[in-house]
Amino acid sequence: MKAQFKYSFLTGFYTRGIVFAVIFVMNSVFITLGALGWLPLAGKITAVALGGVAIAVMFVFNIISDVSIFRRMFSAPEGYLYALTPAPRWKIMLASVISVAVMDIVTMTIVIFSEVWLSFILAGNDIWNMVWTTITINFNESLHLLWLIPLFISGYLLLMISILFFMTAEKSIFFKLPASGLLTFLLGCACWYVISLLQLVLIPFGYVERWRIFITITLTHGAAVPVYILLTLLEAAGLFILTSKLMEKRMNI
Repeated sequence: MKAQFKYSFLTGFYTRGIVFAVIFVMNSVFITLGALGWLPLAGKITAVALGGVAIAVMFVFNIISDVSIFRRMFSAPEGYLYALTPAPRWKIMLASVISVAVMDIVTMTIVIFSEVWLSFILAGNDIWNMVWTTITINFNESLHLLWLIPLFISGYLLLMISILFFMTAEKSIFFKLPASGLLTFLLGCACWYVISLLQLVLIPFGYVERWRIFITITLTHGAAVPVYILLTLLEAAGLFILTSKLMEKRMNI
């Protein structure tokens, strides 16, 4: 699995590595100059504007990189190497998912934090002083904000595994069928509808709102967030197992 993670990581790194390095250097220069007070107002505004553009650029290149990592599992010639690798499919898939998640989360976190920092420099505030003041004055509220980290990661993993599941279904059960793309799209809609219905287990922590065939749960209980995170991870694990089974059964490259 370490070898598979390395290959997946290198594939994604070559695509987004240069872009991330350029953005990181640019933001570092702006932050340093701003912290030293060497940037005029026009320079601060330009730095914030470029930082916002950098977020969009990094997001686009992350998507391109993620697609390249997943596509190589189903396309020749690297797809043949995966098919002949003496390792369970779930290990190969897990290595790809972890590498994608690590690179996406780390790069976007750094780029977004840099933009926030630049915005505080423009406003004339010290971001570290603000963070420390918020933690010391509103410690309990700050702890609640920490739940946002696993909440985001669990939702992100569910999305990534869902995409991999749909790609696997197109290359296995829908391969060479008429309108395979449409069938894959319909499968995706049905899959996400079932996932939305699973949210009904959260009824004890909130109340249900229904709009035609769609159902949403508004959470009001304090313990709802960790339960929601656990449910999302279980949904991702279920899709992960199903995808690995499809890979083991039949794959067309």
